[in-house]
Amino acid sequence: MSRQSYELQASSRERVGKGSARALRREKKIPAVIYGDKKAPLPIAIDFKEADKRLRAGGFKTTVATINIDGEKILVIPKDYSLDPVKDTLVHVDFLRVAAGATVTVFVPVHVHGQDKSPGIKRGGALNYVRHDIELSVRADAIPEAIDVDVSTLDINDSVHISAVKLPEGAKPVIGDRDFTIVTIAPPAGFSEDAA
Repeated sequence: MSRQSYELQASSRERVGKGSARALRREKKIPAVIYGDKKAPLPIAIDFKEADKRLRAGGFKTTVATINIDGEKILVIPKDYSLDPVKDTLVHVDFLRVAAGATVTVFVPVHVHGQDKSPGIKRGGALNYVRHDIELSVRADAIPEAIDVDVSTLDINDSVHISAVKLPEGAKPVIGDRDFTIVTIAPPAGFSEDAA
């Protein structure tokens, strides 16, 4: 199930560069740019508080949003953002225009469940994430919140590969040339199959 879309109010920016970006941040605004769809980049300013709230809510880069610039609504997906290295606050966002029915490439987080039932974990094994997220090519209106991986039947040295995971209809992993591993149950230190 894809995340709920949201709308951000924005204003276009005439000036770009460090000086104007600093001035915007003093006004509690974030400089941002909308790219893509074979159109010229559009520099905008968005409200810091609203943008930061959306970032901290999770799934920021996997949720389609609407940017409202003086009544003109543009469908976008956040592609990248920058945080202040000291204050850990949002300082810039890059958005990608999304055309109706477009396919986008996004990293979707992996959510694991069934650890409490896993025989391997009960025997002292450790859950090892090989991939914390999976890069998918998926329709913009069907981006999943997460990829669910069930480990309830895994024993020590067992693993889950992408072929064993149910993806949303039309979604394909970007890595298509191999059946890559997502999680494994690693043996505890000193583990011997003979002693088990």
